[in-house]
Amino acid sequence: MGAVVGTLTMQTKQRRPSRDKIDDELEMTMVCHRPEGLEQLEAQTNFTKQELQILYRGFKNECPSGVVNEETFKHIYAQFFPHGDASMYAHYLFNAFDTTNNGSIKFKDFVMGLSILLRGTLREKLEWTFHLYDINRDGYINREEMTEIVRAIYDMMGKYTYPALKGDVPQQHVDAFFQKMDKNKDGVVTLEEFIVACQEDETMMRSMQLFENVM
Repeated sequence: MGAVVGTLTMQTKQRRPSRDKIDDELEMTMVCHRPEGLEQLEAQTNFTKQELQILYRGFKNECPSGVVNEETFKHIYAQFFPHGDASMYAHYLFNAFDTTNNGSIKFKDFVMGLSILLRGTLREKLEWTFHLYDINRDGYINREEMTEIVRAIYDMMGKYTYPALKGDVPQQHVDAFFQKMDKNKDGVVTLEEFIVACQEDETMMRSMQLFENVM
């Protein structure tokens, strides 16, 4: 199950950019959008004003339109997984960043999520991951949602990673997930169940450290 949680962090492979390379990394990301105020974003995130300026400049150079839609996001994300089909996982990831549910991601949306993934506390990272897996946003992860996420991850990683994948392997991962997470056996995983189970599992904790390498 550590691999399932950790896969979210693999979107740019295991590479931590230095500050002077952030522009280059963001050339492969998303949107430029005139922020409502860097001072306000500095207060709301774990980035310095200088870091926010670098991030914003990268967005502005990449996309003058100010927003990124889902199709553009999928196209960009697919470049990190050339041997697989990342479209479904990118769809779920896009929805996680699109906190306003308006079908587009602005600079603030992205930088708020990035702040959690790069600089957030362990609980914040786990909460973000939970909301990624909670596809219908009802506050629970059910078996259908987890099955969709696991299959999307396998599709994204491609045949070179899983050359002899059997049809029942994704379901085995879902079963293992619920065995570990669903403490009261009611068929759904709550946020607190998810956080407690992750914190009790060393593999989960190692996978969460990969968030430091995202983008």
